[in-house]
Amino acid sequence: MIRLNSGYRRAGKHGSVKICEWTRKSLRNEGHCYKQKFYGIESHRCIQLTPCKEFCTHTCLFCWRDISKTKTKIPEFSEKAHEFLDEAIKNHRLLITGFKGNEKTAKNRFDEACNPKHVAISLSGEPTLYPFLNELIKEIHKRKMTSFLVTNGTTPEVLKKLKMPTQIYITLPAHDRETYEKTCNPLISDGWEKLMKSLKVMSKFKTRKVIRLTLARDLNFSNPEKYAGIIKTACPDFVEVKSFMSVGFSRSRLEYSRMLSFSEIKEFSQELAKSLGYKIINEKEDSRVVLLSSGLKQPLI
Repeated sequence: MIRLNSGYRRAGKHGSVKICEWTRKSLRNEGHCYKQKFYGIESHRCIQLTPCKEFCTHTCLFCWRDISKTKTKIPEFSEKAHEFLDEAIKNHRLLITGFKGNEKTAKNRFDEACNPKHVAISLSGEPTLYPFLNELIKEIHKRKMTSFLVTNGTTPEVLKKLKMPTQIYITLPAHDRETYEKTCNPLISDGWEKLMKSLKVMSKFKTRKVIRLTLARDLNFSNPEKYAGIIKTACPDFVEVKSFMSVGFSRSRLEYSRMLSFSEIKEFSQELAKSLGYKIINEKEDSRVVLLSSGLKQPLI
C-alpha cells in the first residue's frame, strides 16, 4: 500500500519542500546522489522544492509523485519569490531537525545542510507554470546558491524569456508522438509540438544544458537512434540515460518488472552515444543512470 503522506511540507500557497532520500543518506554518511558524482552537487547541501506542487501538463506513468489531483490551470499567486524561498528553506531545516541527534550525522555536515548551497526546482509539478520563476532563480543566485531547473518542455514561451539557471534539464520521455501520448498522458492537446519547440529553444541557451531520458520496459525503451535525432535539435551538453525506478506512486502504474537493469541502460547509452557522437563519461550503477557528454563543457560546479 502506498502512503499518502509522503513527507512534503508546504511552502508558499501552492509549493512544497521535501527531503530527498539521498539527502538523508548523505547526512548519515551512507552515500550520495548521482548528481553529486556527475555535477558536484553535495547531496546534504541540496534543497528539493517546487513552487507549484499540483500543477503540471503531464501525468507521466513513470512519475513517482501522486498525479491524481494534477491541474493545468494555475491560480493567482500572492507570495513573492523571496518569501517562497524563505519559507522553503525554513521548512527544509525543520524537516532535517532529527538528524542533529543522529550518531551517524557529523555536526559540521548537519550545519552545512541547514544552509543549503544547491536548489533543485524539480520536486513535483511543472515549475515553468510558476509566474515568478525568473524572480525565484534570481533570488537563488543572489543568495550564492546554484539552481537546477527540471522542466517537461511544454512551455516554450516561458523558456524563451527564462532567467538562466545554473543548469537546466528538459525531460525527453519519448522518441515519437505515439509513445509520448502513451507515456505522459498529457493534459494539453499540443504537448508534443510544444516539447519539440522547447528543444529548439534550448539549443540557444548559454547555461549548462541536460536532456534526461527516463526509460521503462515495454513503454519508451526503444529506438536510441530516433532519440538521438531529436536530441540533436537541442544541442545539450549532457544526456542522462536513466531507468524508471519503482518507487512512490509509480508503483501503482507500472510493474516492478518494467524497471531496467543497469546493463540494459548502459547498452542503450552506448548505442545512443554512437548515434549522437557523444561520449559516456560517468555512471552510477545503484541509480541505474549513465551520463553522456558532448565534450564542450565540464560537468562539475
